[in-house]
Amino acid sequence: MSTHDEFPLSEAPQHARKGFMPIAMVLFSFTFFTGTMFAGGKLGMAFDFTDMLWIAAIGNSLLALYAAALALIASRSGLNTVLMGRFCFGESGSRLSDFLLGFAELGWYAWGTATVAIVLVKILGLASDFTVPLMVLFGLGFSLTAIVGFKGLDLLSRVSVPLMFVLLVVSMVIATRQAGGLSGLLAVVPHESMTFSAAVTMVFGTFASGATQATNWTRLSRSGRVAVAASVVSFLVGNGLMVVAGAWCAMVYQQADIVEVMILQGLSFAAVVMLCLNLWTIQGPTIYNVAAASCHLLRSERRRTATLVAAAVGIVLAIGGMYEMLIPFLVLLGSIIPPVGGVIMADFWYRHRGQYPTLASVRLPRYNLLGLLAYAAGALLACLSPWVAPLVGIATSALCYIVLLQLSGRRQALATEAAQ
Repeated sequence: MSTHDEFPLSEAPQHARKGFMPIAMVLFSFTFFTGTMFAGGKLGMAFDFTDMLWIAAIGNSLLALYAAALALIASRSGLNTVLMGRFCFGESGSRLSDFLLGFAELGWYAWGTATVAIVLVKILGLASDFTVPLMVLFGLGFSLTAIVGFKGLDLLSRVSVPLMFVLLVVSMVIATRQAGGLSGLLAVVPHESMTFSAAVTMVFGTFASGATQATNWTRLSRSGRVAVAASVVSFLVGNGLMVVAGAWCAMVYQQADIVEVMILQGLSFAAVVMLCLNLWTIQGPTIYNVAAASCHLLRSERRRTATLVAAAVGIVLAIGGMYEMLIPFLVLLGSIIPPVGGVIMADFWYRHRGQYPTLASVRLPRYNLLGLLAYAAGALLACLSPWVAPLVGIATSALCYIVLLQLSGRRQALATEAAQ
């Protein structure tokens, strides 16, 4: 790519831009995530077939629109989310987004690392003493693809995404036959309960952090149209399929764990292959995102070193019990991550009129208190809201930022008039 190691601290230049297929394939590999199927399984246990489809459609449509909105800004500016954060949060204040996004992706990395180790021990009948060594092995192994960079992610996605798609379809067909066809699925009565808003929040939360950080790749898009199209297709179809597949199978087998479902279907070997290949596919982009946030946090160009350090921290979290924290983690992400995107969108379109200056040409304040206050308001209301938390967070943070900019502009105008 570049001697600057994929431009972690600057705009992506035009010569590094790519077309629809490379961007879409990397994003597809990003959204084809086993963890999303676990979350979908929770929907299948709590809602009937029709309601589950509606929730999946609404949640993933909102997620795709959010990802596309940030992708358009990324393509126009050549910046990823943590670099955009400099404009709306300030040079030092942007470390808030570095920390939040790095924390979110590191949590996912730890969960994925723990999951593959725990499930392999279970499926292969290994002694429990193998769990921690496997976490260390996979935690380091997963990081290798990210160290290679975009080319490594693109190559792996072209193999894993088609295989994952075929396996999902086969599993859903077997589940449908087991249920007695579509009529059998429609007759399934849910055994657990969940509110509509919590369900949509969970669907959005499965990839709230991913949608916010997908700008690491959409900024490499050749045009805004490519960025938007790749984001909508990959998040709506990719993430949507994972949610629906997980829920679909959970309704039949009353089991939210998709790996356990495949074992019940006689697909034990396929389950092992799917888990390893799928998690390897997603863990690469995940730790890549952590490294990008870390580079910006430390103002360092050493992405490969940051990747290895982040992987080590992820292994520690995996050993510490991240596997058990998936659903609370998703709900938290659905509340605290989307307000970051809300402030960025308001800053780009309202304050900068759709055109950032280059980072090298502008001197930014250390802290943009208006952006930080707007984020805090959005995150707080999202956490407290009984409605769909991600939407509340995005709308509140964007609206608060615009109002604060207006009030600040009026105050400056009055001060100027008084001075005259």
